[in-house]
Amino acid sequence: QVQFVESGGGLVQPGGSLRLSCAASGFTFSDYAMSWVRQAPGKGLEWVSDINSGGGSSRYADSVKGRFTISRDNAKNMVYLQMNMLRPEDTAVYHCALGPSSTWRARGSWGQGTQVTVSA
Repeated sequence: QVQFVESGGGLVQPGGSLRLSCAASGFTFSDYAMSWVRQAPGKGLEWVSDINSGGGSSRYADSVKGRFTISRDNAKNMVYLQMNMLRPEDTAVYHCALGPSSTWRARGSWGQGTQVTVSA
């Protein structure tokens, strides 16, 4: 059974940083690209970033490029999202999801998420 457990969210001031973690289980983690997606209040799910199975290639939505960094540790079945220079518009529930930007939604497999609130 595929399972994801996200952690690391919280309340942070604009300009601050957070590091999100996602523990994956129930599948061969190192075989799959992974994504981070988010859902802001009153909005739909939005893709944020993905990383390939080996961790050597990553992509970002324009809204977070240069501020967020995705990484993974295949030995620990973990994927991370380092978020710097946070803005109020980054406020959302962040989920890790199975697959890259092109397939995560169709696969329909993501965790419960962790809340990130950016506010003064």
